[in-house]
Amino acid sequence: MKKSPLALAVLALFAAAGSAQAQSNVQVYGLLDVGMESANNQTPTGGSMTRVISGGMNTSRWGLRGSEDLGGGLKAVFNLEGGILMDTGAQDGALFKRQANVGLEGAFGRVVVGRSFTTVYDTVIGFDPMGFAPFYSWATSGPATGPSKYGFTTQYDNIIKYAGTFGDWRIGANYAAGEQTTGTQDSAKTGFSTVYKMGDVNLMATWERNNGNTVPATGNRDKNTVWHIGGNYETGPFKFWAVLRDYKLVAGKALTADVDATTTWAGVAYKTGATTLTGAVYHVNVKNVAAGKDADPTMYVARYRYALSKRTDLHVTAAYAKAKNGQLTGLSRDDAGYGNSQHGLTVGMQHRF
Repeated sequence: MKKSPLALAVLALFAAAGSAQAQSNVQVYGLLDVGMESANNQTPTGGSMTRVISGGMNTSRWGLRGSEDLGGGLKAVFNLEGGILMDTGAQDGALFKRQANVGLEGAFGRVVVGRSFTTVYDTVIGFDPMGFAPFYSWATSGPATGPSKYGFTTQYDNIIKYAGTFGDWRIGANYAAGEQTTGTQDSAKTGFSTVYKMGDVNLMATWERNNGNTVPATGNRDKNTVWHIGGNYETGPFKFWAVLRDYKLVAGKALTADVDATTTWAGVAYKTGATTLTGAVYHVNVKNVAAGKDADPTMYVARYRYALSKRTDLHVTAAYAKAKNGQLTGLSRDDAGYGNSQHGLTVGMQHRF
């Protein structure tokens, strides 16, 4: 039977896809998390609000990742990942805002270039009892209400990142080029991390430096330095966490105060069958401000999680945040609160594919 040009083209595409599949592995994946939140002090007049939220336990995303065996234990790898706003169906920022990188992996570890999560993020996420939940965790940053979040950067553009595991040690490093005409150090970003496994205990330390651009009037630039130390411990159905983060921004402008704060958090989780109960406390010790102006907010969080399957969970989370000295604070790292305290409750569902 004579085949049309279109049929021949389709057959050629299927043949090419089969050939590519034999040489490489490509995976479509994602996480969809949606729910409802009710919280007070969500308006300038102190009003409450109930709303549909995207991301209760985790931010929603989709992506493509894959690898190709190059022989000799070497693989080419790639990752493209973008965010999804489940309440509207909109794209969360740029198409591949979360990750867009390609690299090589072998016995030496993995090196990627492009846009990626930082080595600090890759490390600290395993030491947050709430798993960087958008509702509610202050592990990536403090509340969005104050003049500073006292947090760290989760992703870098223009990144060169290394990760490797050697016995009980896991190490990471990254450098992000500032790509400024005023000098290689302007807007440059550097980070290091390490995790040491000691039986059921994991200990970690990280350090990162983010530069601003040189201020002509002073010849200096902003220098933001963040470091973490922490650990977690798992025994039977229990898991415990404790972390300290120090944040300091040295201002490049004249007559501009430095920004300084220490964030600590701790938590415990208990898992039995399909149920996981988690409790956590986060505290920000605000420094280098006028007397009586430090908010020093504290947040208490409790979460109930029930696994309907390996891929689908129901979750309920309650939280309360309180600041000192009448200063404003809120539960969210993204949305400001309009009082010196805030309480909230979320109910949601998460599915992974």
